Amino acid sequence: MSATKWCLAVGLVLGVVLAFGGWYAFLLAVLFGLVGLLVGMAADGKLDLQAMFGRASSR
Repeated sequence: MSATKWCLAVGLVLGVVLAFGGWYAFLLAVLFGLVGLLVGMAADGKLDLQAMFGRASSR
């Protein structure tokens, strides 16, 4: 399994654990899942954060 899938799964589990029950739990699980997905995509190299935020220094 790729890092993207692992991070998505971890984000979803943490979202459910942190906000157990109701619509708020669902929304938080989706939010944590999206964060996990973005972290996993960055770890796999599928998301270029340097292009999004630019370089720290322009030397």
